[in-house]
Amino acid sequence: MRLQLNGLSWRHLIVGFAATFAAALCFALPVAAEDLAVRLERALAAPALQGASLSVLVVDRETGATVHARSADRALVPASTQKLLTAIAALDGFGAGHRFETRLLADRPLDATGRLETLFVEGAGDASLTSEQWWRLAADLAAKGVSRVDGIVLDDSGFDRERWHPSWAPITSRAYHGPIGALTANYGAFRVIVTPGDAVGDPVVVRIDPPVPYFEVVNRAQTARSRRGLRVERKGLSGRDQIVVSGSVRPGRKPADVWRSVSHPLAYTGSVLASQLRANGIEVTGTIQAGTVPPSAVEVLAFAGHPMHHIVSLVLKHSSNMMAESLVKALARGPRGKDPEPSRPVGTWLTGMAEVQRRLEAMGVSLEGASLVDGSGLSRDNRVSARLLVDAMRAADRDFALGPDLVGALPIAGVDGTLRKRAEGARAQVRAKTGTLNGVTALAGFAVSQAGDAYVFAFLVNGYRGGAGRAMDAVDAYVETLVVPDAP
Repeated sequence: MRLQLNGLSWRHLIVGFAATFAAALCFALPVAAEDLAVRLERALAAPALQGASLSVLVVDRETGATVHARSADRALVPASTQKLLTAIAALDGFGAGHRFETRLLADRPLDATGRLETLFVEGAGDASLTSEQWWRLAADLAAKGVSRVDGIVLDDSGFDRERWHPSWAPITSRAYHGPIGALTANYGAFRVIVTPGDAVGDPVVVRIDPPVPYFEVVNRAQTARSRRGLRVERKGLSGRDQIVVSGSVRPGRKPADVWRSVSHPLAYTGSVLASQLRANGIEVTGTIQAGTVPPSAVEVLAFAGHPMHHIVSLVLKHSSNMMAESLVKALARGPRGKDPEPSRPVGTWLTGMAEVQRRLEAMGVSLEGASLVDGSGLSRDNRVSARLLVDAMRAADRDFALGPDLVGALPIAGVDGTLRKRAEGARAQVRAKTGTLNGVTALAGFAVSQAGDAYVFAFLVNGYRGGAGRAMDAVDAYVETLVVPDAP
């Protein structure tokens, strides 16, 4: 017996319902896509963005289809999102596993006593060398049998001596203005730790990290209840830096950390190296000076630094200007071959940025209307569009040799890097490079929605009104809308 419902069989009802549902589904899919674009456009109406110049583009990660755009081809100041282009070019030019080698050579082979009359140190542009790695290098040298060094010659001739890009002026002592060189330590920066004394009127306690003789400390600060504040000034002297600490710190306060850049990167590096040699039982006498490695020098040790994928991660996660610029100058030279290359070019900004552009164009990225001046984005002469950034990221993403390392190196929203305290509503679903200068904020990277849709996006803002925090919040709200379906 066939069950009837108002003259219709269940079979007719099910077939009719299926047809109606299919029609509704076909209608609903484009509407959902349109709703996302509408919500994203609404996010651009945030008060902090009104009157600002915007360049915005979101595309489907797989197909490249545009999801949302606003003046996507407008070239604006990108700030540190410029580092994406540098990172992509570096991964392409060197490969993810490449390691810069810092070579240690001597005027003659090591004798039975372990004494080296002159130790030559040749830099290759490894900007990731920290005090810890210089200790490791010194330990490896001690393991070779070295017990005494009578003089050290530091060779950073692989790069030119232009330490700061001319378009960055004025140069400050802030850590983000670390000098560029082929032989460096601690990203060209150091830490000043200031602790209040036990009682009002006592001088504060000042410690420098690393504690090397390169620094001369002048402590004029006191423990006081006044509101004069704390000042830490770096004054470049001949071959060293004087650190002048003045003002006051209230009793009972936690130690204050102040980061500064050095004036003389080569002298600083030499001081760090000598300290680590002594820490490993190697006696250091004589002078530490700049020079070049003679052709007759004998290699004692080739110290391999971090692999390129790790360096790129440091650049992007922590937005290191100094490391990004070092990659640019290193790109001008290219990877070092196994045999000596006396005619190998010197790394400069001009030739390095030309190589960055050449590699991007070879990947099919159009640079029409763009201006790429430096590798870090510190220069306000840079001009980049959202489309250029998105095209470069998609080109790298499609290349297995580049894509995984690029995405893995990006800050994760609400988790780490420069996005650790941002875009909490999109926590762990956005990996992107931030960009910040006075009047400029930017964000570019990859996002995955809660529904599993993957996107590549870039959002540049120039000339926002109000505080930088409000503009960043507006950008974060945009990517949160992209990730969360019911975001306002």
